[in-house]
Amino acid sequence: MFGTDTLPGLASGLIVADEAGWAPATTLTAGSRLPELLDSAARLWGGTPHASAALAWKAYSYWAALPVVLGWATARRVPLLDPAATLIHFADQRTLITLGLRRSTPVAVLPTDPLALTGSPQIRVLADEQELLAAVRATLLDAHFTPLISAVQGEVRIGTRTLLGSVAASIAHTLLLAADALPGSAVEAVDTLLGALDLADLVELVPGPNGEPTVQRRTCCLAFTLPAPKVCQGCCIRTA
Repeated sequence: MFGTDTLPGLASGLIVADEAGWAPATTLTAGSRLPELLDSAARLWGGTPHASAALAWKAYSYWAALPVVLGWATARRVPLLDPAATLIHFADQRTLITLGLRRSTPVAVLPTDPLALTGSPQIRVLADEQELLAAVRATLLDAHFTPLISAVQGEVRIGTRTLLGSVAASIAHTLLLAADALPGSAVEAVDTLLGALDLADLVELVPGPNGEPTVQRRTCCLAFTLPAPKVCQGCCIRTA
């Protein structure tokens, strides 16, 4: 979709063949490696603890959501990205964190998908589109992001709405960027997925300079508070 399978925040090819040097994302949700993530963000950006945490979350949640969002939008194939199935490492200096999937990661599909006929134990056949959207919510929010948000909030004071705003913006940006690869309307895909995740009120799609849809956030990732301030595209902070 992006012209390469080498992306700075994801394992090459997404699946991790050799798990040496990797750890499950449960080490973040349970808290043992969460300080490492937050300390890395503070060193990288030099912000206050809550700003660094917000940006660490923004990076992590973007890369974690990407396979789920694009799998659903392009093929209706949803990798069930529970923390135990997700692997992480901090070794790549190009990015804050790198994520990959275990070979055993289950994938949810519809009955019409050819994968549904393979009999593979990794394939979870769901009844219809609504069940597939429910699986997106269950794996991404309920099993993964919600416990990680709780863990982050155990380390630093930061609001849930601020963190989920980054998730909503990342999903919307991803789908708009991938518009040419989608079988239908990117705007409709944004509306459907954010609606299923109860995140639709955190962003708005507005016309860009050439009339194309762009993402307007209703929360801030706090990048403007950094020593080298940054106002992201679509930020709710208005500039003159």
